[in-house]
Amino acid sequence: MDFEGQYLTYDEYVELGGLQIDEMPFNLLEFEARKKIDAKTFKRLQNVDDIPQEVKICEYKLINSILSYAQSENTSKNISSESTDGYSISYVDGTQIDKVIKSKNDELDDIITTYLFGVIVNNEHIIYAGI
Repeated sequence: MDFEGQYLTYDEYVELGGLQIDEMPFNLLEFEARKKIDAKTFKRLQNVDDIPQEVKICEYKLINSILSYAQSENTSKNISSESTDGYSISYVDGTQIDKVIKSKNDELDDIITTYLFGVIVNNEHIIYAGI
């Protein structure tokens, strides 16, 4: 599968000190991070030849955040608490899952706002959403 239009390449990710992941999982994470950026920038970065450094660092942070969330989700198995005395396990309910998802989306939005605020491409603020 070919991934075109990446804002951050695998080599750039590794150069920035990215986590040890193979290139294909990276490509999938980069695609997800790019779609989050595109949603907040109204696709203003598509077809831009020279991606600003702020965008590359933003995507690096997004990839690491998405990856850490996926890894913690895989290890927790939706267990909210565990006791060894009487051996009981409590599982995460739907409202807790909704809170985690909202919290994670807020974190990703904060990363985008922090790194892309004030970035101008083609004489336009890339996260400008109007008046």
